[in-house]
Amino acid sequence: MKLLFDFFPLILFFGAYKLYGIYVATSVAIIASLGQVIWFWFRYRRFETTHLITLSVILIFGGMTLIFRDDVFIKWKPTIINWLFAVIVIGSQFLGKRTVLERLLGEKMALPAPIWKKVNLSWGLFFLVSGALNLYIAFFFRTHLDDQIRTDFWVNFKVFGLLGLTLAFSIIQMLLISRHIVSEDDKT
Repeated sequence: MKLLFDFFPLILFFGAYKLYGIYVATSVAIIASLGQVIWFWFRYRRFETTHLITLSVILIFGGMTLIFRDDVFIKWKPTIINWLFAVIVIGSQFLGKRTVLERLLGEKMALPAPIWKKVNLSWGLFFLVSGALNLYIAFFFRTHLDDQIRTDFWVNFKVFGLLGLTLAFSIIQMLLISRHIVSEDDKT
């Protein structure tokens, strides 16, 4: 259920894009992201960091898309978010005793510190590559095609391609770290 809630703005963006185009979809994504943050606050009395980052970036880049009537800005949004996550995740390799992923997931699963570092680094690199891949698809892939066809392709990639890559990467990561998870019996 949380996964569906996290992708709520993306799902609405996709539906609005298919029905009304990029500018309405951008407006819908801004409103949905704002609604997501507000609803989460009223339900849990706290903010989710990923929701706040996404809202900030969509407000800036989505707002510029609407103000300047140029979809270039919204096409940068996934890259900016992925690269921000990359900076946070990779930066945690060097700051503090625990990585950001260990701080987020350490209570749910126990791994040796070197494994946390590897998992953290691989996620950081994944975010870097995802951001670069979004830029490539948005601005350099099949440049000979009509702009509308390229935007359609980018929206489909943003919704299904990046989501599919993230899901596949998550599964691979879980398979790789499953053999390193420390059980309660191993701790004692």
